[in-house]
Amino acid sequence: MDALGAQLYLWSVVISVLLFALFVRRVMGVRLSLARTVLAALIATLVGPWLLTLLVPVPGDAADPATLVLYGTLMSVFLLILAMFALAVLEMLLPDGTLPGPVTAWRSLRGRLRRTRRYLRILRIIARHGLVRFLRGGAPRGVGTPEERHELARSLRRALEDGGVTFVKLGQQLSTRRDLLAPEFVTELSHLQDDAAALDWERVAATITAELGGPPEELFGSIEEEPLAAASVAQVHAATTQDGQPVVLKVQRPGIRAQVAGDLEILDRMAATLTAHTTWATNLGLSDLVTGFAAALTEELDFRIEQDNLATVAAGVRSSGAEQIRVPATLPQWCTPRVLVMERVMGDPVGQPRAQARLAGLPDGQREELATDLLRVVLDQVTQHGVFHVDLHPGNLLVAEDGTLAMLDLGSVGRLGSQARSSLTRLLAALGMADSVAAADALLEVVDRPDRVDERRLEQELGEILLRFAPAGNANVTGAVGELFKLVARHRFGIPPQLAAAFRAVATLEGTLAVLSPGFDLVSSAREAGERQLAAAIAPTELKQTAERELATLLPLLRRLPRRMERIADAAEHGRLQVNTRLLADPADRRFLVRLWHQALLTVLAASAGLMSVVLFAVAPGPMVTETVGLFHVLATALLAGSVILVMRLLVVFFRHDEEAMK
Repeated sequence: MDALGAQLYLWSVVISVLLFALFVRRVMGVRLSLARTVLAALIATLVGPWLLTLLVPVPGDAADPATLVLYGTLMSVFLLILAMFALAVLEMLLPDGTLPGPVTAWRSLRGRLRRTRRYLRILRIIARHGLVRFLRGGAPRGVGTPEERHELARSLRRALEDGGVTFVKLGQQLSTRRDLLAPEFVTELSHLQDDAAALDWERVAATITAELGGPPEELFGSIEEEPLAAASVAQVHAATTQDGQPVVLKVQRPGIRAQVAGDLEILDRMAATLTAHTTWATNLGLSDLVTGFAAALTEELDFRIEQDNLATVAAGVRSSGAEQIRVPATLPQWCTPRVLVMERVMGDPVGQPRAQARLAGLPDGQREELATDLLRVVLDQVTQHGVFHVDLHPGNLLVAEDGTLAMLDLGSVGRLGSQARSSLTRLLAALGMADSVAAADALLEVVDRPDRVDERRLEQELGEILLRFAPAGNANVTGAVGELFKLVARHRFGIPPQLAAAFRAVATLEGTLAVLSPGFDLVSSAREAGERQLAAAIAPTELKQTAERELATLLPLLRRLPRRMERIADAAEHGRLQVNTRLLADPADRRFLVRLWHQALLTVLAASAGLMSVVLFAVAPGPMVTETVGLFHVLATALLAGSVILVMRLLVVFFRHDEEAMK
């Protein structure tokens, strides 16, 4: 055969296989990928003729036309059945969509290699700090005493610092979850620092140029190459606009998004694995915790969200009437996902000596007035506006040269819905009035309650906390919040992350107010603010607006109610009233039935395969494959192997579910 004949033969085979594959997919009646259909057709085309010759003799050249047509028909049907069988086997072994395309597979391989290197580095860090025992199942040892917990917390802090920016951020968030962690861990993780070495100016300028469309020296009147501050996510530079307005530029570090995205993927996989294999991760709710952390950190990496947060919080501050508190305004035309430009407030953080000297020079009573305004703003943010600063520590509050205060770092804020704000307001009001019964009712609305709650015990413990921290002059809010979190842990309540952030914001504010105005009575001021909010909530105008809103919501329902009642009465009168219920509405019930059906189907298949194997062995050998082995021997052995495999799988499933039921 010459080259042209070989090419024509090859193309005829390819076209025939392709057409046959399309026909097989059409006959199957199921949407399958073209690649696996072509593979099944190719297998049938190559193996089918040889296998058929073992079962049926090939007609000779002198055979009559009817015999040839019959053999051709038999060959076509046999190839079709063989291709369908190959498709079924491929679908069982590799379900459709399991294997990615070549481009996706290459990208996935590169990602796996990159994650593997990062995994190995993280495992080395875990081993170096003696935390390997927490990767295994069961209750870990060495955490029974406060000294052991303190040593473990120190090792955890060092491991998180070695892990990089994502793990440091995770540790900082964990330090605020007093409802989940022991005090030793909260104290130790609160020492995590988010400092980083400053970037070279060339890299910073390249980011500014890429984001703003021009070099910084052309866009701004002046810009300082030395940063005012450098953190793991971004660094801040002072500048002035073309018209001389002082501004600051928050510039994101190059490559930080890819690094954080990779670490978050690793964290998610590690959390899922630890939750499945360890008790402590399940009790901690590690998977949900990592999911919430990933959402917050991803939001923090988009400076446009921080721009919106600044505008929202600024509007809330203005509505609170606190003229001595402000939020820096942004310059929207120069704000991008990686660069944020805002007005510069000339001042120093509250905790620094220059800020303290500036506060000391204020007139008598103005420091307490500043603290009162700040408390009112934060409470308004939490209970009315729903968007609040989650970490208002002294470093995030600036004392301006004129004695006013400015809020900084609003990359990640807390958000509360209307229902959560209403429940939290009732809880704070009940705590302020030292009413343990009302406080217990409000707390049960705020938290995720378990199936059984000892409400009498809850009221008694809340009453003890109120008696301990409610006396006048006792401003230990951090202690009260800590005891409240212990109470929540004892009763196995779940606190939604945003509500935990609200408690964290109030507890963090205590230290800031103490620095701002030493001796400030936070409890009395919060009680007065709560009384003012309660009085405003029951004012005639507010009650009228509330009634109008509720009526506007209920009006469509009230309009439809008479017609619906009439339909129900008419159906009952004429015997047409029916009550429809949905069977198996609970997903757990559906999963149980599906699992039961699968097990029954596997049992039938295993029994059928075993019986067919016995029958084939009884009638063996059948057509001879070799001199001593018949085709029925081969088929019976394959069926017996399949039956044994299915039985073993059923036994594993049975014993596994039996062990789970015994737990």
